[in-house]
Amino acid sequence: MEILNPLAEQYAEQFTTPDDDLLQEVAAFTLHTHPKAHMLSGVVQGRVLEMLTRMINPVHVLEIGTFTGYSALCIARVLKPGADIHTIELRAEDAASAAGFFNKSGVKDKIHLHVGDAAGIIPGLQKAWDLVFIDADKVSYITYYDLVINSVKNGGYILADNVLFHGQVLTEKKEGKNAKAIQAFNEYIKNDSRVECVLLTIRDGLLLIRKK
Repeated sequence: MEILNPLAEQYAEQFTTPDDDLLQEVAAFTLHTHPKAHMLSGVVQGRVLEMLTRMINPVHVLEIGTFTGYSALCIARVLKPGADIHTIELRAEDAASAAGFFNKSGVKDKIHLHVGDAAGIIPGLQKAWDLVFIDADKVSYITYYDLVINSVKNGGYILADNVLFHGQVLTEKKEGKNAKAIQAFNEYIKNDSRVECVLLTIRDGLLLIRKK
């Protein structure tokens, strides 16, 4: 199901500041070589991540789901001096691709890449997070949220990607484990009195969550 009118998406890209050379390289590499290239954030969402990061001005950022490194670079390149991002990727091949791009960037010292199962890695990081970006396996979103929420600072933010899940959550009967998991996650956040949230209809849906 097409959630957004393709012409509107093209128009949005036309009036969005374009990527720099490295981000264009990451995008081209992913689109031409990766079987799941649709998972790439893309220029509009990338700029949204960048601008939200500038507004929040975080010290410590956590990303769950590195993929090929595009979103981590969008965030890292606008972090203030002394700030950093920890990003976790399950698949070793994708992590290796991301690491190559990180090493080409001028912000590699701000990025800490972890390879493995996020549920096992997160508890060991022991950081107070200003910003968390969840963009990994959909069936584990609630697990990841529960693992990080107590470590998010009061007034800190969590972003969750793909919360419209290709439009499948819009149907009366939710089909497939991922759509059901995302629907459950959206309901879970809506009913969590510790936070307030707004669902942004950007790309595949971005849930912006603020801890009170």
